[in-house]
Amino acid sequence: MAKNKSSLTDKAIVGRAVKDAFRKLAPKDQIKNPVMFLVYVSAILTTVLFVLSLFGISDGIVSSGFILAITVILWLTSLFSNFAEAIAEGRGKAQADTLRASRRDVMAHRLSDPANHDRAEEITGASLQKGDVYIVKAGEQIPADGEVIEGAASVDESAITGESAPVIREAGGDRSAVTGGTTVLSDWLVVRVTQEPGSSFLDKMIAMVEGANRKKTPNEIALQILLVALSIIFVLVTASLYSYSVFSADQLSMSNPTSVTSLVALLICLAPTTIGALLSAIGIAGMSRLNQANVLAMSGRAIEAAGDTDVLLLDKTGTITLGNRQAAAFIPVDGVTEEELADAAQLSSLADETPEGRSIIVLAKEKLNLRGRELGDKDMTFIPFTAQTRMSGVDYKGGQVRKGAADAIRAWVESGNGIYTPQCEKIVDDVARQGGTPLVVAKDHRVMGIIHLKDIIKDGVKEKFADLRKMGIKTIMITGDNPVTAAAIAAEAGVDDFLAEATPETKLTMIRKFQNEGHLVAMTGDGTNDAPALAQADVAVAMNSGTQAAKEAGNMVDLDSSPTKLIEIVRIGKQLLMTRGSLTTFSIANDIAKYFAIIPAIFMTLYPGLAKLNIMGLASPTSAILSALIYNALIIVALIPLALKGVKYREVPAGKLLSHNLLVYGLGGIIIPFIAIKLIDLIVAPLLGAL
Repeated sequence: MAKNKSSLTDKAIVGRAVKDAFRKLAPKDQIKNPVMFLVYVSAILTTVLFVLSLFGISDGIVSSGFILAITVILWLTSLFSNFAEAIAEGRGKAQADTLRASRRDVMAHRLSDPANHDRAEEITGASLQKGDVYIVKAGEQIPADGEVIEGAASVDESAITGESAPVIREAGGDRSAVTGGTTVLSDWLVVRVTQEPGSSFLDKMIAMVEGANRKKTPNEIALQILLVALSIIFVLVTASLYSYSVFSADQLSMSNPTSVTSLVALLICLAPTTIGALLSAIGIAGMSRLNQANVLAMSGRAIEAAGDTDVLLLDKTGTITLGNRQAAAFIPVDGVTEEELADAAQLSSLADETPEGRSIIVLAKEKLNLRGRELGDKDMTFIPFTAQTRMSGVDYKGGQVRKGAADAIRAWVESGNGIYTPQCEKIVDDVARQGGTPLVVAKDHRVMGIIHLKDIIKDGVKEKFADLRKMGIKTIMITGDNPVTAAAIAAEAGVDDFLAEATPETKLTMIRKFQNEGHLVAMTGDGTNDAPALAQADVAVAMNSGTQAAKEAGNMVDLDSSPTKLIEIVRIGKQLLMTRGSLTTFSIANDIAKYFAIIPAIFMTLYPGLAKLNIMGLASPTSAILSALIYNALIIVALIPLALKGVKYREVPAGKLLSHNLLVYGLGGIIIPFIAIKLIDLIVAPLLGAL
């Protein structure tokens, strides 16, 4: 997926967000956010009061200019809230536009008989139905999502993943799924359509990244209910204050100094408008950060669940280990020296472009300082690896060198009347028991020794698992290795536990066990055999390179197909929860300062003793109310970058994190508005005096 610069520095995104902020003033949009709908209704009310004041119908003792100022600030507060949501949506809309541009209505070559490639009916890609079979060749765009049933080809998926490197898609295995909108670069594929028209993976991506399918999560709904409850309480309190003011003025035989406009200002300042304005933006930005990581979440619930996850199931291969076994040792047999074995192994690997083959050459150079021959030597005839022979090698100056699986080399040695010795057989068994892969090397039908290939733990993985442990997250390695090998790798990697000889049934059983104990479980998978466990997991990340069954079972799809992405997803989920909690704390703490600003200003005339509560020394009741309301609007704008970027993630225990955020955002939420309101008052008071 194409990467975008910061939403607040992208002129196109900001320009569209400004337009959307005004568009979102429509009642049908405002009512979706109850707290900000209260601001919206208040702005309408003060607008009406201002118009009435122009016709001589006054609101208490306040002037038309004061009512106009309050009205403008309230409308700006609504616009700032809309802008926060629109700017959060902006990146997703930009991504959606990019995806739409990459999709075009291509022609498809539908096969009535999948076995007969020459009889293809040309139709539009949009006409393909689920179950149809089509053929796509080099240079053509894949017209619809599907499963490869025949062929193998190189496919450009940059329109989806943003990565320029092509990938291989082939029939069978876990790399058989293709996505509509990608392009075949070489060879051909026969594909069976797996999605109904209009519900392709690209359609889902467009809908998700632009936020059209974003539903409020349970935590978000619960918080919104709390905010609504607080707002209702403040509405009742404000209404009762007006009645109390009228009663007090009658008792003191004086004019009522309290106006509806002033009480509306009090209501909006005390209501949790800051978090109410930013709540939606926080959720959208969290999903956007996930999109930037090239992960497509099928629901906001999945992101929140990632934040609450406390058990991670991680595949060994590609996540904990490098994914390709590396040469670790040369073990000679039957009187052969290590140098002779390494020389033969290196010679047989010159044309081997696999990671294992490259690692053999590197080990020979680093350990024994052997320099490889030139690959273009005319005396060399390379024997490529095939699935049938299960070995490769080279014929060089009348000699033959082969390396490969133990049983394949044994058959080759014995076919030339050579002897596969007991020593070699014992070493092969020892390497296999240790979890390594033994490659046997033979020259001229004589066994020379064994290359020990082993799993290499990724750099930094052990530290990452230690960080996760600090956060209270348990890591479990899943592997098909035997228990002895699995235990050794788990200890070296620093995971908390492991599941050896894993099967779909044992994965599913383990997930259910943890869930029954009250844990939230996350896992990754790419194969059809992973689908049951993915469907059961709370956070299920399917690889984009995997099967259609895996992608349908997961609630997230990793477009990069990187097994380590699960750790990043958990961090993004936790950051989302931290951001929401921190800004909620800050918003509610703000009310203390606004209380000290407005309450004395409104009721000081009735009760002069309330002047002692004017601890900020605000110039006048009018400037106090305006300053508090201006701060209430501006703090929304000031916090938009934090809502979009998220609170800085720290890998510390939950209790310590809570204490830190209460100190920073709780105490900060009390101190900052005292300072800001005073500074605003210093600016506003002279302006009011000049009017």
